[in-house]
Amino acid sequence: MKIVIPGGSGQVGTILARHLAACGHEVVILSRSQHVSPWRLVPWDGETPGEWSHELEGADVVINLAGRSVNCRYHAKNRREILDSRVHSTRAVGQAIARASRPPRVWLQAGTATIYAHRYEAPNDETTGIVGGEEPNAPETWRFSIEVAKAWEQAATDIATPGTRKVILRSAMTMSPDPDGVFDVLLGLVRRGLGGRSGDGRQFVSWIHDHDFVRSIDWIIEHNDLEGPINLAAPEPLPNDAFMRAIRAAWGTRLGLPATRWMLEIGTWFLRTETELILKSRRVVPGRLLESGFTFAFPHWPEAARDLVDRARKSS
Repeated sequence: MKIVIPGGSGQVGTILARHLAACGHEVVILSRSQHVSPWRLVPWDGETPGEWSHELEGADVVINLAGRSVNCRYHAKNRREILDSRVHSTRAVGQAIARASRPPRVWLQAGTATIYAHRYEAPNDETTGIVGGEEPNAPETWRFSIEVAKAWEQAATDIATPGTRKVILRSAMTMSPDPDGVFDVLLGLVRRGLGGRSGDGRQFVSWIHDHDFVRSIDWIIEHNDLEGPINLAAPEPLPNDAFMRAIRAAWGTRLGLPATRWMLEIGTWFLRTETELILKSRRVVPGRLLESGFTFAFPHWPEAARDLVDRARKSS
Protein backbone atom coordinates (compact mmCIF):
# COMPACT_ATOMS: atom_id res chain seq x y z
CA MET A 1 0.00 0.00 0.00
CA LYS A 2 0.95 3.62 -0.42
CA ILE A 3 0.57 5.39 2.92
CA VAL A 4 0.93 9.17 3.22
CA ILE A 5 1.69 10.59 6.68
CA PRO A 6 1.36 14.37 7.02
CA GLY A 7 3.33 15.52 10.05
CA GLY A 8 5.09 12.17 10.24
CA SER A 9 8.52 13.47 11.25
CA GLY A 10 7.88 13.40 15.00
CA GLN A 11 8.40 10.57 17.45
CA VAL A 12 5.04 8.85 16.91
CA GLY A 13 5.28 9.34 13.16
CA THR A 14 8.74 7.79 13.14
CA ILE A 15 7.51 4.76 15.10
CA LEU A 16 4.65 4.31 12.66
CA ALA A 17 6.68 4.91 9.48
CA ARG A 18 9.36 2.48 10.66
CA HIS A 19 6.74 -0.23 11.17
CA LEU A 20 4.88 0.40 7.91
CA ALA A 21 8.07 0.42 5.86
CA ALA A 22 9.18 -2.83 7.50
CA CYS A 23 5.86 -4.34 6.39
CA GLY A 24 6.72 -3.46 2.80
CA HIS A 25 4.46 -0.44 2.35
CA GLU A 26 5.45 2.71 0.45
CA VAL A 27 5.68 5.49 3.05
CA VAL A 28 5.55 9.18 2.14
CA ILE A 29 6.05 11.82 4.83
CA LEU A 30 4.68 15.34 4.37
CA SER A 31 6.97 17.65 6.29
CA ARG A 32 7.55 21.37 6.71
CA SER A 33 11.30 20.78 6.99
CA GLN A 34 13.50 18.80 4.63
CA HIS A 35 15.99 16.55 6.39
CA VAL A 36 17.67 13.19 6.03
CA SER A 37 15.04 10.48 6.29
CA PRO A 38 14.73 6.75 5.53
CA TRP A 39 11.43 7.59 3.80
CA ARG A 40 10.49 9.87 0.96
CA LEU A 41 9.83 13.42 2.17
CA VAL A 42 7.49 15.79 0.38
CA PRO A 43 7.32 19.46 1.45
CA TRP A 44 4.04 21.05 2.54
CA ASP A 45 3.00 24.12 4.52
CA GLY A 46 0.46 22.33 6.71
CA GLU A 47 -2.17 24.95 5.89
CA THR A 48 -3.33 24.85 2.28
CA PRO A 49 -3.67 22.22 -0.46
CA GLY A 50 -0.69 22.47 -2.82
CA GLU A 51 1.59 20.32 -4.93
CA TRP A 52 1.73 17.81 -2.10
CA SER A 53 -1.96 17.03 -2.76
CA HIS A 54 -0.90 14.93 -5.76
CA GLU A 55 0.54 12.36 -3.33
CA LEU A 56 -3.00 11.59 -2.19
CA GLU A 57 -4.17 10.64 -5.68
CA GLY A 58 -4.38 6.87 -5.72
CA ALA A 59 -2.89 6.52 -2.22
CA ASP A 60 -4.41 3.80 -0.05
CA VAL A 61 -4.19 5.47 3.36
CA VAL A 62 -3.61 8.94 4.82
CA ILE A 63 -2.60 9.21 8.47
CA ASN A 64 -2.53 12.86 9.53
CA LEU A 65 -0.36 13.41 12.62
CA ALA A 66 0.37 17.12 12.09
CA GLY A 67 0.28 19.48 15.05
CA ARG A 68 2.62 21.56 17.18
CA SER A 69 3.90 19.85 20.33
CA VAL A 70 1.88 20.55 23.47
CA ASN A 71 5.02 20.14 25.58
CA CYS A 72 5.31 23.89 26.18
CA ARG A 73 3.94 26.74 28.29
CA TYR A 74 0.42 27.73 27.28
CA HIS A 75 0.97 31.44 26.69
CA ALA A 76 -0.93 33.25 23.93
CA LYS A 77 1.53 32.62 21.09
CA ASN A 78 1.91 28.90 21.85
CA ARG A 79 -1.85 28.48 22.26
CA ARG A 80 -2.47 29.99 18.86
CA GLU A 81 0.15 27.75 17.25
CA ILE A 82 -1.13 24.60 19.01
CA LEU A 83 -4.69 25.24 17.84
CA ASP A 84 -3.94 26.55 14.34
CA SER A 85 -1.41 23.84 13.49
CA ARG A 86 -4.02 21.17 14.17
CA VAL A 87 -7.11 22.77 12.70
CA HIS A 88 -5.43 24.21 9.58
CA SER A 89 -3.53 21.03 8.71
CA THR A 90 -6.63 18.88 9.21
CA ARG A 91 -8.68 21.13 6.95
CA ALA A 92 -5.95 21.08 4.30
CA VAL A 93 -5.77 17.27 4.32
CA GLY A 94 -9.57 16.99 4.23
CA GLN A 95 -9.86 19.45 1.34
CA ALA A 96 -7.17 17.57 -0.63
CA ILE A 97 -8.99 14.28 -0.09
CA ALA A 98 -12.35 15.80 -1.06
CA ARG A 99 -10.89 17.16 -4.32
CA ALA A 100 -9.01 14.00 -5.30
CA SER A 101 -10.26 12.12 -8.34
CA ARG A 102 -8.91 8.88 -6.82
CA PRO A 103 -9.10 9.54 -3.07
CA PRO A 104 -7.55 7.31 -0.40
CA ARG A 105 -9.89 4.65 0.90
CA VAL A 106 -9.25 5.58 4.56
CA TRP A 107 -8.22 8.73 6.42
CA LEU A 108 -6.86 8.26 9.93
CA GLN A 109 -6.88 11.63 11.68
CA ALA A 110 -4.91 12.15 14.89
CA GLY A 111 -6.84 13.30 17.94
CA THR A 112 -6.17 12.97 21.65
CA ALA A 113 -7.49 11.14 24.70
CA THR A 114 -7.21 14.50 26.47
CA ILE A 115 -10.68 15.25 25.10
CA TYR A 116 -12.17 13.25 27.97
CA ALA A 117 -12.97 14.66 31.39
CA HIS A 118 -10.65 14.52 34.39
CA ARG A 119 -12.15 11.66 36.42
CA TYR A 120 -11.21 8.86 38.81
CA GLU A 121 -14.37 6.87 39.41
CA ALA A 122 -15.06 5.37 35.97
CA PRO A 123 -13.24 4.82 32.67
CA ASN A 124 -13.97 6.75 29.49
CA ASP A 125 -14.79 4.70 26.41
CA GLU A 126 -16.13 6.05 23.10
CA THR A 127 -19.78 5.38 24.00
CA THR A 128 -20.15 6.28 27.67
CA GLY A 129 -17.08 8.48 28.16
CA ILE A 130 -17.56 12.06 29.31
CA VAL A 131 -16.06 14.72 27.07
CA GLY A 132 -14.35 17.29 29.26
CA GLY A 133 -14.54 21.03 29.63
CA GLU A 134 -17.20 21.33 32.31
CA GLU A 135 -15.33 19.87 35.28
CA PRO A 136 -15.65 22.05 38.39
CA ASN A 137 -12.40 23.69 39.50
CA ALA A 138 -10.50 22.45 36.44
CA PRO A 139 -7.50 24.68 35.70
CA GLU A 140 -7.95 27.00 32.75
CA THR A 141 -5.07 25.33 30.89
CA TRP A 142 -6.94 22.01 31.07
CA ARG A 143 -10.00 23.63 29.51
CA PHE A 144 -7.84 25.02 26.73
CA SER A 145 -6.54 21.52 25.88
CA ILE A 146 -10.08 20.18 25.63
CA GLU A 147 -11.14 23.09 23.44
CA VAL A 148 -8.25 22.25 21.11
CA ALA A 149 -9.20 18.55 21.07
CA LYS A 150 -12.81 19.39 20.16
CA ALA A 151 -11.83 21.85 17.43
CA TRP A 152 -9.34 19.32 16.03
CA GLU A 153 -12.01 16.65 15.66
CA GLN A 154 -14.58 19.12 14.34
CA ALA A 155 -12.20 20.22 11.58
CA ALA A 156 -12.15 16.63 10.31
CA THR A 157 -15.85 15.90 10.67
CA ASP A 158 -16.86 19.15 8.93
CA ILE A 159 -15.32 18.03 5.63
CA ALA A 160 -17.34 15.57 3.55
CA THR A 161 -15.22 12.77 2.11
CA PRO A 162 -17.83 10.32 0.77
CA GLY A 163 -15.25 8.14 -0.95
CA THR A 164 -12.98 7.89 2.07
CA ARG A 165 -13.62 6.21 5.41
CA LYS A 166 -12.74 8.58 8.25
CA VAL A 167 -11.35 7.60 11.68
CA ILE A 168 -10.45 9.90 14.60
CA LEU A 169 -7.59 8.48 16.68
CA ARG A 170 -8.09 9.49 20.31
CA SER A 171 -4.60 8.45 21.34
CA ALA A 172 -3.17 8.03 24.80
CA MET A 173 0.58 8.41 25.37
CA THR A 174 2.54 6.07 23.10
CA MET A 175 5.27 4.39 25.13
CA SER A 176 8.49 3.43 23.36
CA PRO A 177 12.19 3.40 24.33
CA ASP A 178 13.05 5.89 21.58
CA PRO A 179 15.15 8.87 22.74
CA ASP A 180 13.24 11.91 24.01
CA GLY A 181 9.91 10.12 24.06
CA VAL A 182 7.58 10.06 27.08
CA PHE A 183 8.93 6.75 28.40
CA ASP A 184 12.53 7.85 27.91
CA VAL A 185 11.86 10.92 30.06
CA LEU A 186 10.11 8.88 32.77
CA LEU A 187 12.86 6.26 32.82
CA GLY A 188 15.41 9.04 33.11
CA LEU A 189 13.68 10.23 36.29
CA VAL A 190 13.66 6.70 37.70
CA ARG A 191 17.38 6.26 36.96
CA ARG A 192 18.10 9.45 38.92
CA GLY A 193 16.02 8.39 41.91
CA LEU A 194 13.28 10.93 41.12
CA GLY A 195 10.64 8.58 39.73
CA GLY A 196 8.14 8.67 42.57
CA ARG A 197 4.47 9.58 42.40
CA SER A 198 3.41 12.94 41.01
CA GLY A 199 1.06 14.98 43.16
CA ASP A 200 -1.11 12.64 45.21
CA GLY A 201 -0.52 9.84 42.68
CA ARG A 202 -4.25 9.12 42.29
CA GLN A 203 -4.58 10.48 38.75
CA PHE A 204 -4.98 7.75 36.12
CA VAL A 205 -2.40 7.34 33.39
CA SER A 206 -3.63 6.12 30.01
CA TRP A 207 -0.94 4.64 27.80
CA ILE A 208 -0.33 2.30 24.87
CA HIS A 209 2.78 0.22 24.12
CA ASP A 210 4.34 1.16 20.78
CA HIS A 211 3.90 -2.37 19.43
CA ASP A 212 0.17 -2.22 20.16
CA PHE A 213 -0.04 1.28 18.74
CA VAL A 214 1.22 0.21 15.31
CA ARG A 215 -0.77 -3.04 15.44
CA SER A 216 -3.95 -1.09 16.20
CA ILE A 217 -3.30 1.17 13.20
CA ASP A 218 -2.94 -1.93 11.01
CA TRP A 219 -6.17 -3.30 12.47
CA ILE A 220 -8.15 -0.12 11.82
CA ILE A 221 -6.90 0.08 8.24
CA GLU A 222 -7.92 -3.53 7.61
CA HIS A 223 -11.39 -3.31 9.19
CA ASN A 224 -13.73 -1.28 7.00
CA ASP A 225 -16.46 -1.19 9.64
CA LEU A 226 -14.37 0.97 11.98
CA GLU A 227 -14.94 4.68 11.59
CA GLY A 228 -15.45 7.73 13.77
CA PRO A 229 -13.69 8.19 17.14
CA ILE A 230 -11.56 5.26 18.35
CA ASN A 231 -9.56 5.25 21.59
CA LEU A 232 -5.97 4.09 21.17
CA ALA A 233 -5.12 3.12 24.73
CA ALA A 234 -4.29 -0.05 26.63
CA PRO A 235 -7.30 -1.59 28.40
CA GLU A 236 -5.87 -1.09 31.90
CA PRO A 237 -5.01 2.51 32.79
CA LEU A 238 -3.69 2.81 36.32
CA PRO A 239 -2.99 5.48 38.94
CA ASN A 240 0.24 7.45 38.62
CA ASP A 241 1.61 5.99 41.87
CA ALA A 242 1.30 2.40 40.58
CA PHE A 243 2.41 3.44 37.09
CA MET A 244 5.71 4.87 38.37
CA ARG A 245 6.20 1.97 40.80
CA ALA A 246 6.07 -0.46 37.85
CA ILE A 247 8.80 1.46 35.99
CA ARG A 248 10.99 1.43 39.12
CA ALA A 249 10.45 -2.32 39.51
CA ALA A 250 11.31 -2.92 35.86
CA TRP A 251 14.51 -0.90 36.25
CA GLY A 252 15.37 -2.66 39.51
CA THR A 253 15.12 0.10 42.08
CA ARG A 254 12.72 0.83 44.94
CA LEU A 255 13.75 4.43 45.50
CA GLY A 256 11.64 7.10 43.87
CA LEU A 257 11.31 10.54 45.42
CA PRO A 258 7.77 11.90 45.07
CA ALA A 259 7.00 15.32 43.60
CA THR A 260 4.29 17.40 45.26
CA ARG A 261 2.00 19.62 43.22
CA TRP A 262 3.92 22.80 44.08
CA MET A 263 7.20 21.10 43.16
CA LEU A 264 5.70 20.12 39.79
CA GLU A 265 4.49 23.68 39.20
CA ILE A 266 8.01 24.99 39.73
CA GLY A 267 9.63 22.19 37.72
CA THR A 268 7.33 22.54 34.73
CA TRP A 269 7.84 26.31 34.76
CA PHE A 270 11.59 25.81 34.44
CA LEU A 271 11.08 23.11 31.78
CA ARG A 272 8.67 25.39 29.90
CA THR A 273 5.78 22.94 29.99
CA GLU A 274 2.48 22.47 31.89
CA THR A 275 1.43 20.30 34.85
CA GLU A 276 -1.70 19.19 32.97
CA LEU A 277 0.44 16.61 31.17
CA ILE A 278 1.20 15.06 34.57
CA LEU A 279 -1.72 15.78 36.91
CA LYS A 280 -4.86 15.33 34.80
CA SER A 281 -6.53 11.95 35.38
CA ARG A 282 -6.88 10.32 31.96
CA ARG A 283 -8.82 7.12 32.56
CA VAL A 284 -9.37 6.04 28.96
CA VAL A 285 -10.15 2.53 27.69
CA PRO A 286 -10.33 1.11 24.12
CA GLY A 287 -13.98 0.09 23.96
CA ARG A 288 -14.33 -0.06 20.18
CA LEU A 289 -11.02 -1.81 19.54
CA LEU A 290 -11.90 -4.55 22.03
CA GLU A 291 -15.43 -4.90 20.64
CA SER A 292 -13.99 -5.35 17.14
CA GLY A 293 -11.82 -8.26 18.30
CA PHE A 294 -8.45 -6.56 18.63
CA THR A 295 -6.15 -8.31 21.12
CA PHE A 296 -3.46 -6.34 22.94
CA ALA A 297 0.03 -7.82 23.15
CA PHE A 298 0.68 -5.63 26.21
CA PRO A 299 -2.59 -5.03 28.08
CA HIS A 300 -0.90 -4.67 31.49
CA TRP A 301 1.57 -1.93 32.40
CA PRO A 302 4.07 -3.95 34.51
CA GLU A 303 4.79 -6.32 31.59
CA ALA A 304 4.89 -3.42 29.13
CA ALA A 305 7.31 -1.51 31.37
CA ARG A 306 9.63 -4.51 31.61
CA ASP A 307 9.71 -4.87 27.84
CA LEU A 308 10.41 -1.17 27.34
CA VAL A 309 13.18 -1.15 29.94
CA ASP A 310 14.80 -4.22 28.36
CA ARG A 311 14.75 -2.57 24.96
CA ALA A 312 16.10 0.69 26.38
CA ARG A 313 19.01 -1.18 27.97
CA LYS A 314 19.81 -3.00 24.75
CA SER A 315 19.71 0.17 22.66
CA SER A 316 22.04 1.98 25.05
